[in-house]
Amino acid sequence: MKKTSWRWAICSLLFMATTVNYLDRQVLSLTWKDFIAPEFHWSNSDYGAIAATFSLFYAFISLFAGKFIDWVGTKRGYLIAIFIWSIGACLHAGCGWLTMHFHGLESVEALRAVEGGSVLALAISSTSVWLFMVCRMVLAIGESGNFPAAIKVTTEYFPKKDRALATSIFNAGSSVGALVAPLSVPFLARAYGWEWAFIIIGGLGFLWMGFWWKMYDRPDESPHVNAAELEYINQDDESSAEAKDPSSAAEASGISLGQCFRLRQTWAYICGKFFTDGVWWFLLFWAPAYFSDQYGYRSDSAMGATLLFVVYLIITVVSIVAGGLLPKYFMVRRGMEPYAGRLRAMLMFAFLPVCALLAQPLGAYSAWWPAIFIGLAGAGHQSWSANLYNTIGDMFPKSAVATITGIGTMTGGIISFIVNWGAGLLFDYCAAKGAAFQFLGFEGKEGGYMIVFCYCAVAYLFAWLCMKTLVPRFRPVTI
Repeated sequence: MKKTSWRWAICSLLFMATTVNYLDRQVLSLTWKDFIAPEFHWSNSDYGAIAATFSLFYAFISLFAGKFIDWVGTKRGYLIAIFIWSIGACLHAGCGWLTMHFHGLESVEALRAVEGGSVLALAISSTSVWLFMVCRMVLAIGESGNFPAAIKVTTEYFPKKDRALATSIFNAGSSVGALVAPLSVPFLARAYGWEWAFIIIGGLGFLWMGFWWKMYDRPDESPHVNAAELEYINQDDESSAEAKDPSSAAEASGISLGQCFRLRQTWAYICGKFFTDGVWWFLLFWAPAYFSDQYGYRSDSAMGATLLFVVYLIITVVSIVAGGLLPKYFMVRRGMEPYAGRLRAMLMFAFLPVCALLAQPLGAYSAWWPAIFIGLAGAGHQSWSANLYNTIGDMFPKSAVATITGIGTMTGGIISFIVNWGAGLLFDYCAAKGAAFQFLGFEGKEGGYMIVFCYCAVAYLFAWLCMKTLVPRFRPVTI
């Protein structure tokens, strides 16, 4: 019997959900500098605080999001998650209207006309920042469910040797979302107003919900998965044993958060997320402002959009090819067991972000060099991230995968909060100091960016050493 390929249709749904997820995240980063800040008199610190609030709340909710997905199941859990984050995305559009009416102003022109630095300007800035923070919190509640659900589905539908490729494909949705965003969001904002950019992009999640409801079922319950494909999915000895032994699944589902934190495998995953997620979120939230600040290319200009497109095109292509195929090469061609093969590949990926060190020095010659090297650093992260997620499926029972993913996402959110909040404060401080602040030959805000790029360069190598120290060899979790 020829096996069906429904698992790849499910993978395409995960890809689309992750694309929408990152489109919704990117709307603010692509509109704040050139569209929103002039209305609300925001500084870099204001935007940094909003981005950091999202990261912190995302981190807190993620601790429980994975457990929630394990409890309600992937079908209902994913529907609930994307419904909430789509609502949160659309709510951003109301922040301007509420701010105007709260301060008795009748138009956007009146907002812009307020004298910068005045008491009213500070009040408008404070009110709008708090409103955007609330919207980002709602967005974070929903988005925290995406990766725990997606990783759990990947574990359900793919054998270990294929999970890195499947995860690289759906995880590339984050790059594609960031790729499509600069080609659409700034131009929607310019044509219809930044409010409609949030509404139009936010509405895509509601369309996805219909496809998920019709197409997804567990592989052993899906009418689209035949016996041959189901046998292929369950080819791993551990997976087959768990599928045939309900008592083992029940036992695994009893892993509490307290038990999780007592396991070295959990801490290895936590280290892999904590030291690296801040790099990705910095690149995601600050790249548009970087090209605007350093080179004068607005996000709605042809050059600004093209630079961002190149960044995320490099990330998308390299991460799918390298992140998915290199681990499979080590496992299939070299005969390495999955965990060892992934760690070998992750060590190679950990060297790609070192390219970030070249962004500032070569940026003096052309803005294309930072675009290329930032893209390579981001590709290193996405390749690393796809395989890091799959170390969970290698070591933990299927029924605990979403819980462990949520714990890691929480720790990644914490470092992202620190990086985004700190970056906003750092850039304002460096800009205020001007030539009085210097770092490795760069002065002012350029020196601030160089500091962050140095952190990006070493984060993955340090994380890999921590993981290798905690779990040097494959050790499955037994309860």
